[in-house]
Amino acid sequence: MLLTIHPQNPQPREVAKAVQCLQSGGVIIIPTDSVYAFACNSEDHDAIEKVCRLIGKKPEKANLSLLCYDLKHLADYCTQVENQVFRLMKQCVPGPYTFILDANNRVPKVFRNRSKKTVGIRVPDNAIVHEVVKLLGVPLVSATVHNQNGEEGYTTNPEDLYETWGNRVDMLIDGGIGEEEVTSVLQCTGGKVEIIREGKGDLKELLRY
Repeated sequence: MLLTIHPQNPQPREVAKAVQCLQSGGVIIIPTDSVYAFACNSEDHDAIEKVCRLIGKKPEKANLSLLCYDLKHLADYCTQVENQVFRLMKQCVPGPYTFILDANNRVPKVFRNRSKKTVGIRVPDNAIVHEVVKLLGVPLVSATVHNQNGEEGYTTNPEDLYETWGNRVDMLIDGGIGEEEVTSVLQCTGGKVEIIREGKGDLKELLRY
């Protein structure tokens, strides 16, 4: 199913359709403030496994993140975050950053199966994600939609994405042309911040941290 949602003013009826799909165990492709991403309900283990199959990774090796409504979800999924790290995160969200944090025992099982018990947290600056997560009530598990056949870069046109993935996901949300740049990834464990991937976003302030 191809569902068009306005990128700045998401229509409540269309957002509800996306949430219903997620509540029914569906896997969707959703726009973010970086590239388009696979996403599913973080409380649905079968859906998470389907996302992993779509990206061709075993769950314990998949690069998955939680798309959150705001930083209030931190206490649900992470161990205590140091004050200086939390202040930095507050300056960066919503925005195109993935924060790698120490996970607690309440994260989805797929994150606890890793040798390094960490979890990636995102609060995207995207109205569609914002409204979907708000209505769903729990974060989304997400993974980047890479080009097929080893091609470099990312598909930005939702119609092209639908042509490739439409018969393998339950819904693709058309929120307009996507971005071509991935998020910046910040390792925020041990009370320190380390930039492990430079992507979208202004890192000047972070580099002085």
